[in-house]
Amino acid sequence: MEEFHKVRRLPPYVFEQVNRLKASARSQGADIIDLGMGNPDLPTPKAIVDKLCEVVRDPRTHRYSSSRGIPGLRRAQAAYYQRRFGVKLNPDTQVVATLGSKEGFANMAQAITAPGDVILCPNPTYPIHAFGFIMSGGVIRSLQVEPDDGFIPAVERGIRHSIPKPLALILNYPSNPTALVASLDFYKDVVAFAKKNDIIILSDLAYSEIYFDGNPPPSVLQVPGAMDVCVEFTSMSKTFSMPGWRMGFAVGNERLISALTRVKSYLDYGAFTPIQVAAAHALNGDGADIEEVREVYHKRRDVVVDSFSRAGWTIPAPAASMFAWAPIPEQFRHLGSLEFSKLLIEHADVAVAPGIGFGEHGDDYVRVALVENEHRIRQAARNIKKFLATTAKQPNNVVPLAAHR
Repeated sequence: MEEFHKVRRLPPYVFEQVNRLKASARSQGADIIDLGMGNPDLPTPKAIVDKLCEVVRDPRTHRYSSSRGIPGLRRAQAAYYQRRFGVKLNPDTQVVATLGSKEGFANMAQAITAPGDVILCPNPTYPIHAFGFIMSGGVIRSLQVEPDDGFIPAVERGIRHSIPKPLALILNYPSNPTALVASLDFYKDVVAFAKKNDIIILSDLAYSEIYFDGNPPPSVLQVPGAMDVCVEFTSMSKTFSMPGWRMGFAVGNERLISALTRVKSYLDYGAFTPIQVAAAHALNGDGADIEEVREVYHKRRDVVVDSFSRAGWTIPAPAASMFAWAPIPEQFRHLGSLEFSKLLIEHADVAVAPGIGFGEHGDDYVRVALVENEHRIRQAARNIKKFLATTAKQPNNVVPLAAHR
């Protein structure tokens, strides 16, 4: 039977190949150290869990909730933006709660995309940035650029070579997977360019609170006039270790927020009300929980960079996010990221995310997630050191798994 049209537009899910291999190895007794999926292992702070338990005992909260988010939650998000970024938001018209930033991005694509619309998207990038629009009938024009002086010329080239003119530009800093961080001056240039060319900016700021070198990543909405063209997506998954709670936000331009809210109203009734109340409680807190989470990831980052370097694999220290973007060691680069990731599972009992899963320009890298404790990270480094040493002595004994099929 022929696949459905939208399913045909989606490539095979690269990460599933690694997941199957990982599950197979575990079923045979291997202790796989999983640095692949960005699935936070830290517990949700006790005060947030306690608030959930308190509210869930009230049967009135068991009814349908609000798709756009209960008023108290939207006010809490607006207050957070005022404290953190100095950005004033109207919680009634410029804030909508989403079931995580991933759902927000996908439904925004549904809300604004007509068949054939062109979207300018970084490559490599988090898959939903591109595939949310592909599933909505859009066309992706990839930008292989860093947030530097080459960005605007690259976007200009994208506009010149696109028919019709691009509808939107996607930003993601701190970036998943590359961990790159943008400056406020960068955002000023991009906003000016977007307004001049009548292009929407969709900014994914899911990692705004996971930073390590003393400089909090800015919001694009800090730029005067950005509200005219921008919507920004945030998530509580990493900031408060609440990934399974599925709570995020879209904030910014009223017209775009209205479009997203209308689409969502047909699709869901919002998160369970006790979750929304607990999320508001988290956002209204004093920030101590955020600081604790940030410090854990900071220590893990340092352990990854130091221990992997000692093992013979040099990884640049990320300035932010819960990931390291690791160049594949030179002797394995010809294999590509998927085959190298398979080798690490088979020969080192370590799982990472192949860079090809984030776009073709990521194939010389793998993404290392900081989701195991420091002891396990050091064990991963010891395993990798042994694997690299064995390879150096007997390179012909290490064969990509594809060769076995």
